[in-house]
Amino acid sequence: MRFTIYQESRQGGRQNNEDRTCYSYSRDALLMVVADGMGGHHYGEVAAQIAVQTFADSFQREARTLLPDPFQFLQRGMLNAHNAILGYTAEHTLSDSPRTTCVACVIQDNCAYWAHAGDSRLFHMREGKLLAQTKDHSRVRLLLEEGLITKAAAALHPDRNKIYSCLGSPTPPEIDLSRMTPLQEGDIVLLCSDGLWGIYSGEKMASALHNTNLLQSIPSMMIAAETKAGQYGDNLS
Repeated sequence: MRFTIYQESRQGGRQNNEDRTCYSYSRDALLMVVADGMGGHHYGEVAAQIAVQTFADSFQREARTLLPDPFQFLQRGMLNAHNAILGYTAEHTLSDSPRTTCVACVIQDNCAYWAHAGDSRLFHMREGKLLAQTKDHSRVRLLLEEGLITKAAAALHPDRNKIYSCLGSPTPPEIDLSRMTPLQEGDIVLLCSDGLWGIYSGEKMASALHNTNLLQSIPSMMIAAETKAGQYGDNLS
């Protein structure tokens, strides 16, 4: 399997970076993960680190050289990360559990499989067009789908950062799984936190990355997003 991969995480205007990213690969399979620690709870960066480390450790144990069942791997990885965060909370007798959003993707046999909890997103792009993206577990997304607000209003809604599913909360996370998605040569699969997609829509990113050297165009896009967000911008990964 041939692929080009780029990962970067920027602090933005926040005092610290609670985002975490990782990727791991075998001869025939690739794992990518982005986790965005939730700033409204203590130790968000710890929750995010536990999430990406849980996935990476499981992949390195199980991908020999393919994963037998990518969807089962993703579902189990999310739940194991969730339980590991709760275990950390109990071990350190914390009054509130650390929490994180998470999106993870496995690519093997020329197909992509992904899962997410919260509002970290995956975008599937081809020839400058957006083919698919995850749906946020957020109140604003529900309002949009019900036709109660517009996209323009959603971007400024006071509850736009409130989500109803994450890893580490006292209630089990809602985890969405994709369909098995065939890939073609040149496809782009982009995982990111809301610090990036909150500035650039999936359509704009697909257009901007078309026919470019990703190792140059993605850093440029990250810098532009960080600059546009300014001193109050979120972490972006």
